Amino acid sequence: MSLAKRSFAILGSALLCTIATPALAEDKAEPHSVIEQLGAGLASFFGREIAGNRTASGEKCDPEQLTAAHRTLPFGSLVRVTDALSGKSVVVRINDRGPFVKSRAIDLSKAAARELGIVSRGTAKVLLSLVTRN
Repeated sequence: MSLAKRSFAILGSALLCTIATPALAEDKAEPHSVIEQLGAGLASFFGREIAGNRTASGEKCDPEQLTAAHRTLPFGSLVRVTDALSGKSVVVRINDRGPFVKSRAIDLSKAAARELGIVSRGTAKVLLSLVTRN
């Protein structure tokens, strides 16, 4: 279940309020474990304009895969990207170098940006964590 309902009394009165809260992390098994917190930064995304081009790792760029470009992480690294505003997160695989705009920390595929809900914003402040599969 992705939402849990909790009831609580306000100031000892019989008035009960019901709110929906996200499921606790203990309620579902996490498929990835955090190895290292990488910090916060600005994320952007790329789309169809570079689809089919070769990435720095040699594979074809596919904006519909959950991939990303990072300046220094080894190719194949898995990174959990969390939108600082919404709390939504996605795990991407590093397969390219970039971004080439100095103020940005990571360049996401359009599929990853869509999962985070940042396509309409263009960029977003994100938290980055290096992860491994469980």
